[in-house]
Amino acid sequence: MFICSLRASTLKFFGVTTLALIALVTLLFFIPASPQRVETVSGSVEISESVKFDKIKTADDRVNFLRQFGWEVETKPVEEIEVTIPAEFDKVFQSYNELQKKQGFDLSKYHKKNVMRYTYRVTNYPDYSGEVLVSILVSRNRVIGGDVCSADANGFIHGLDRNISY
Repeated sequence: MFICSLRASTLKFFGVTTLALIALVTLLFFIPASPQRVETVSGSVEISESVKFDKIKTADDRVNFLRQFGWEVETKPVEEIEVTIPAEFDKVFQSYNELQKKQGFDLSKYHKKNVMRYTYRVTNYPDYSGEVLVSILVSRNRVIGGDVCSADANGFIHGLDRNISY
C-alpha cells in the first residue's frame, strides 16, 4: 500500500499555477491581431495577419514598416529628430493623441520621454498632387505613434492607415 500526503499549501500552489496557465493560454488565443497590408507581386494590396511595430532599428526597417500600410516613401528621411513628449498635453497635442489612440497608440505613456521622429516623403499618395509626409515616432526600437499629412496650409492629417482620420 502506498500513501501520499499533500499539504493544503501545495494544493493551492498547483491550483493557482494551473489557473494562471489556463488564463494565459486563453488570452493569447483571443487577442486579435492588427491588420497588415502587404503588396503582392501584381501590385495589389492585401490584408495579412499583423503589423510589426517592434524591431525598428534601421532605415530599412522604418521604410518596410511604412510599406505594411501601403506607403512608398523616399529612402532618405526628410527629417530625423529627437523630440520630447510633453509632460502636460495642450489642446493640440491632446487632439493629436486622440488620433494616436484610434490607431492603438497612446502617447500619454511617454510623458517627458525623448523619442525619435522620422519623417519621410510619400511617393504614392492617391488622388493628391501636393507634398505628402509620413512621420513615425520610435522609442526603444518600437513605433509608438505616427501620422500621414499634407504639407499644404489647408491640408489634411490622418493615421498611418488612411481610414483613421484626425
